[in-house]
Amino acid sequence: MRAKSEGRAATDKKRFAHEAESAASGAVVGAVVGAAGGPPGVVAGAIVGGLAGGVVGAALDDEARRRAARTRELDAEIGVSEGELGAPNLAHPPARVGAYSAASTGAVTGPDSAPAEGPIDAPEE
Repeated sequence: MRAKSEGRAATDKKRFAHEAESAASGAVVGAVVGAAGGPPGVVAGAIVGGLAGGVVGAALDDEARRRAARTRELDAEIGVSEGELGAPNLAHPPARVGAYSAASTGAVTGPDSAPAEGPIDAPEE
């Protein structure tokens, strides 16, 4: 139980740091934009920009957390983090003939032979 609370505390610290960075960058941008209105514009712009930056940072952090959880869920479901994706012990059916195919041996067919998907039709004019 203690490991979970320590992990949550570290996550909360990261989240707070991301939101603080967003608020600080929003405040700087708001102050720069508010500079057109003089010193009161700088103060108002910094406050409004900081609030907007904090809200946007929180939303981006929530979205990143949601996507990470979904990715972990999908990885577990298809077998990337659990299961048998790429496992060498899968039961393949035995070969019916012990010969290699012509394509795997590099055998080249003549220029008159048609490809397996059929001949290519001439373009219409």
